[in-house]
Amino acid sequence: MERNRQQWLEERKTGIGASDAAAILGMNQWKTNVQLWQEKTGEVEPEDISGKSVVKYGNAAESLLRELFILDFPHYNVKYDEFKMFHNDKYPFIFATLDGWINGEKMGVLEIKTTEIMNPMQWSKWKDGIPDNYYIQCLHQLLATGYDFAVLKAQIKHGFEDVKLTTRHYFIEREDVLDDMEYLLEAEIKFWDQVQNKVKPALILPEI
Repeated sequence: MERNRQQWLEERKTGIGASDAAAILGMNQWKTNVQLWQEKTGEVEPEDISGKSVVKYGNAAESLLRELFILDFPHYNVKYDEFKMFHNDKYPFIFATLDGWINGEKMGVLEIKTTEIMNPMQWSKWKDGIPDNYYIQCLHQLLATGYDFAVLKAQIKHGFEDVKLTTRHYFIEREDVLDDMEYLLEAEIKFWDQVQNKVKPALILPEI
């Protein structure tokens, strides 16, 4: 198992994963496109966030939430492999490791998120849809897999003394987001060319 994890970690350095996509467009509030470029070119080592409490919580909750999804949507045949990597047929540097995939006449991506709302501004990002960085992650997964749709299952924790949990499911049909996928694809091709040629991209500051 550990050997597979090490191989997976090494392979992640050879391309663009779903968690990288938002930074490329300047839509990741925790990492800029230049910081990502520095990581991919080997100038800096990526920060190890595995010990952070929110990451530990998300990792521990993922399998439970996947099982709940299977119970709530029994008509879906959900598959999961912790270290399976999907690569775009034409651009293999575009890859994704999925929280699950839906195997049927139509193939789908399952993405699982846990998040904690700390202020009204964070709620506003969920008001009418999916926060941009999560939406872009789903678009990237569709690019990597070639699948027909994506489902984002989000568990949103809010409240302090009286903790509440809100669960939402967002369905994204590939045919409805083709223009956004094309925009992301062009940006990722350009970014990876800059990585390979060691040309630092212009800084894109994320909107807070």
